[in-house]
Amino acid sequence: MHFVKHLLLFIKNNFLQLRRKWLSLPLLLLFPILIVGLVAGLIITFITPDDSDPIYVGLVDNDQSKETQLVVELIDQSSQLSSFIQINKMSEAEAANAIKKDELTSYITFPNNFTNNLYQGEPVKLPIVANPNRSTESYLVKELIESITRHISASQANILTINYYAKELNIDDDIRNDLLFEQFKEFLFYTIGKDKIINEQEITNNATASPIHYYGIASWFIILTIWLLAIYNFLCKENTIHIKQRMRLYGITDRLQITARMIVSLLITMLFSACFFAILNHLLEWNLILEDYVRISFLLLLYSIIFLTCLAIIEVIIPSQKFRLLGQSFLTGLILLVSGAIIPTIYFPVQIQQFLPYVFSFEALSWLQEISLNDRLYADFYPLLIMSVAGLFLLYGISIWKERVQE
Repeated sequence: MHFVKHLLLFIKNNFLQLRRKWLSLPLLLLFPILIVGLVAGLIITFITPDDSDPIYVGLVDNDQSKETQLVVELIDQSSQLSSFIQINKMSEAEAANAIKKDELTSYITFPNNFTNNLYQGEPVKLPIVANPNRSTESYLVKELIESITRHISASQANILTINYYAKELNIDDDIRNDLLFEQFKEFLFYTIGKDKIINEQEITNNATASPIHYYGIASWFIILTIWLLAIYNFLCKENTIHIKQRMRLYGITDRLQITARMIVSLLITMLFSACFFAILNHLLEWNLILEDYVRISFLLLLYSIIFLTCLAIIEVIIPSQKFRLLGQSFLTGLILLVSGAIIPTIYFPVQIQQFLPYVFSFEALSWLQEISLNDRLYADFYPLLIMSVAGLFLLYGISIWKERVQE
């Protein structure tokens, strides 16, 4: 009962301390926003990728059969071979001229007798004329054509089988050719429409895919952390040895004062963070529902408790105020660095990424990004909850041990 009474008294005293210094408090809150905002703006400007032109590839039909015309028209109209390669039909003279003007990466040619060789079982090839000034893009086109050739070989084997049995059954040549053409179209639509000629595996990097949104949530996370550090140290007050001894006579311990500062820092930071997040949500237009706000609030609460616990442990261990502030600042920088708020964790070495799920800042920020950027409908609170409980037990264990040593 006395503990609660003394705790409420110190909480009230901390709020009065903030009230007495109300002139410097706005600067304490606005300064991190200005600094982090400027740095985030520079990073977004630097990391935002330019809209690069797609790879332009020409398609030349020297065979001029109905099969190759169908392929050329389909590819030219749909461009479904790859999302980053634009393929357009043209004559060979136009393609060669575009290569000279460096307007074309390469062009693909359907050679003469392509369809006849396809039906007769002869090996078919698609020659490529590459631009020597764009060797990397031309190599990518070469890989694309090799994928197409494999599909053509598979369809050729089936067409030859049908052609063989059609001849054995003495089917009329016109009917047999129509049958082969229909089979060719089926395999063509199957190849281009159903399967992907290029198997694409996309790893979404929110830092480059949507840098404004990524660094918006990261900036808010950094500002929140700086506010916790600043307000906690703003409330710290060095007492003389005589005053500390007198407080102990009344049953007032260091951990009680630390708990009061943690509560006040948490309440003030949560209030201003909610206001700042509402502004960000309005500017960046995140599609959040009520449950998302609840999840974000709980993640923010757990993260703040763990971070304040770390600051309090450093305060208990290091008696000197200057060295204590240095240690807390170093810890804050390290926590923000491994969280991915400054440098996306996808750029970290794989050996470091394996241990990041055990870091509370990374766990909190990753779930905040999943909810706000990727529309995640759930969050795993157990790791942060376990870390917060373990941190509080460690804090009070260390504080009790130190008080007994001092006695």
